[in-house]
Amino acid sequence: MRAMVLRQPGRPLELEQRADPEPGAGQVLLRVRACAVCRTDLHLVDGELPDIPLPIIPGHEIVGEVLRAGPDVKWRPGQRLGVPWLGYACGHCGFCEDARENLCDEARFTGYQLDGGFADRVLADQRFCFPIDAAYSDVAAAPLLCAGLIGYRSLVMAGDARELGIYGFGAAAHIVAQVALWQQRRVYAFTRPGDAAAQAFARELGVTWVGDSDATPPQLLDATIIFAPVGALVPRALAAVRKGGVVVCGGIHMSDIPSFPYSLLWGERVLRSVANLTRQDALEFLELAPRVPVRTHTVSYPLEQANQALADLREGRLSGAAVLTMDQA
Repeated sequence: MRAMVLRQPGRPLELEQRADPEPGAGQVLLRVRACAVCRTDLHLVDGELPDIPLPIIPGHEIVGEVLRAGPDVKWRPGQRLGVPWLGYACGHCGFCEDARENLCDEARFTGYQLDGGFADRVLADQRFCFPIDAAYSDVAAAPLLCAGLIGYRSLVMAGDARELGIYGFGAAAHIVAQVALWQQRRVYAFTRPGDAAAQAFARELGVTWVGDSDATPPQLLDATIIFAPVGALVPRALAAVRKGGVVVCGGIHMSDIPSFPYSLLWGERVLRSVANLTRQDALEFLELAPRVPVRTHTVSYPLEQANQALADLREGRLSGAAVLTMDQA
């Protein structure tokens, strides 16, 4: 198998040839067809996540075909499956028994603690694999596995907000905006100041209003979702919501949140984070996406150009999602 491997944070990924892994009990070996590039991959490569086990293969928005299955596996060779960020949970702790496996203390994450999809083969726990609707190509489906799932969970956490703000208009935002508009919500898109391309992209999707992240929307909002990993956006988002409003932080990593006056939180405003995802999120969203239908905007790169895809994401040169593609050997 070919894999792009992180050996040291802050350094480019290295292309390696490895022997194909063998699936154990409850595991499947997938031939990776496509793997989207997430901002969390960028945080991993840049060393912004803690306790990175090196070397590691990044990538957690995986679409692949079952090659071999270990004992006690329901999936069969040839089936197309998606593999998301949450790759393992213990199944017996209080969080798991309460359907909050995303908070399991023993959880392990694809492309972080488990080798991921920046490779043409990947092992996955059969419990955390999901069928992909035939309406989606491999490349189009890949961003649904994290940008879509985390966006969906963030949207659910925002409640029934009719006036919804989104800070950071990248891969997750362009998916969740489509769902919100289908639900007949009004969407307000905030981009990094002066990002004309992202603002034009948001307008193409039909949002109500577009502005810089430091701008004031034309009216108070019911809720906002922050996808940009910028802690300074939290006070701005709180100032943009009405009393009783909700601010959802949708990323796994964010820079420090600056101090802010209590008056921004007062009035029963709610500030909350979204951590990971559950299997129920995946089942619900992957069933919903083709009904909307969610259309992902992607830019494809061959596996060997993973470093370029990461650089383009880091520098804000993408509209939509970067997706790595593999030779189907």
